[in-house]
Amino acid sequence: GAVLNAEQLRPYYGDPRVPLGAAREHVERDCRARRQDVPPLHLYRRMTGYTLIRAKRRTMSLQLDRDGNAVVRAPYGVKKEFIDRFVAEHEDWLTRAREKQQARRLAHPEPTDEERKALIARAKEYLPMRVDYWSGIMGLTPTGLKITSARTRFGSCSGKNSLCFSWRLMQYPREAIDYVVVHELAHIRHHDHSPAFYALIERYMPDWRERMKLLKE
Repeated sequence: GAVLNAEQLRPYYGDPRVPLGAAREHVERDCRARRQDVPPLHLYRRMTGYTLIRAKRRTMSLQLDRDGNAVVRAPYGVKKEFIDRFVAEHEDWLTRAREKQQARRLAHPEPTDEERKALIARAKEYLPMRVDYWSGIMGLTPTGLKITSARTRFGSCSGKNSLCFSWRLMQYPREAIDYVVVHELAHIRHHDHSPAFYALIERYMPDWRERMKLLKE
């Protein structure tokens, strides 16, 4: 789903490198300091409902799940009133994110059974060819290849360097498909999203950023 990025959240958690307890104190102190910006109580009453997931983390995040429901992840100990305020102040962002989500669904409707079978058949034929092509260029060979029905992940690379691709990827332009193939092949060498990982992608696909944007349309 849509996610509010780190820069937008920075006023709420400060430096992510600080200890968890200090991060929690920063969140609460910042909220108190900005009390004059708190929306009136009646706005809270109209605030979007959300699912709260607490975890051992240093940041707060706000995102939409695939059904358009708001999900907040927050450190243990951050008071509910501050989380409510955080969500209330980002109602406009949630509205825009839902609109984008709906637009994507209209652009990529759920296929019929007949269309799904055709897409699966096409994926089984086309994707192995693209993997072979880029594997030869990059010098990286997967241990296996599987076509899945994943909805939220176009591709994945296992710890044993076996690749999976969703047949839903076939609903996107070829440029986007090749980006996902290169992305997953790069994970054979770098099982993370480090600068070295993206440097490897850029070495073989300098326009990867433009290709990645096609997956969000």
